[in-house]
Amino acid sequence: MSGGFNHRAIWSIYKFELHRFSRTLLTGLLVPVITTSLYFVVFGGAIGSRMTQIDGVPYAAFIVPGLIMMSMFTESIFNASFGIYMPKFAGTIYELLSAPVSATETVIAYVGAAATKSLIVGIIIFVTAHLFVDIHVAHPFAMAGFMLLIAVSFCLFGFILGIWAQSFEQLQVIPLLLIMPMTFLGGAFYSVHMLAEPWRTVTLFNPIVYLVSGFRWTFFGRGDVGIEFSLLFVSAMLLVCLAIIGWMFRTGYRLKK
Repeated sequence: MSGGFNHRAIWSIYKFELHRFSRTLLTGLLVPVITTSLYFVVFGGAIGSRMTQIDGVPYAAFIVPGLIMMSMFTESIFNASFGIYMPKFAGTIYELLSAPVSATETVIAYVGAAATKSLIVGIIIFVTAHLFVDIHVAHPFAMAGFMLLIAVSFCLFGFILGIWAQSFEQLQVIPLLLIMPMTFLGGAFYSVHMLAEPWRTVTLFNPIVYLVSGFRWTFFGRGDVGIEFSLLFVSAMLLVCLAIIGWMFRTGYRLKK
């Protein structure tokens, strides 16, 4: 123990989770590259040839932040939820709960590993995008910070989902039936301002809009909503997820049963 944290325990769990990721490293790296390439062929090529610019930004470049966010949402939720669900499924969660590892240390390790994987995927997509379009990032440090915030926030959300889920099917319900549709309808491939009323106003109730818009602002200096609203939303999501996880560990919700 040092400085109040069991750093050895955190590092052990973190390293174990990254090792699990490394066993499927080739697939984990190839899939985002292939998927990104296909999106550019379909959206950047077919649609981009008819829709040259949005808000003064070439369409092929405009969709890059949306592609990165969409992949990071999925990766963050999947990695974090699967990471904590497997000990529950295998029954080793009780060993973890009885070990001298606090809830905070457990969350740091699992969420940290999942966020690392998500950030790697996001960076790979960003690099792959340069093969298809010339991209200039207006606020590179803000982009890196926003990616980190998104990765951690959605990994916390995935961690909650992993504790809540009681089957592999439940692990996939929310990402497939909720997050993915909300991302497509959240301005990942178009600007909200292109919609007619009342759909423009209705779309603003989609929380994904604020995340995609904020990330797009770091690229082009403009978004569908103000950057302050995007930061407010992602900060609120982070705090709410932390509060829920704290409650789950205090009550043992689906951890000790």
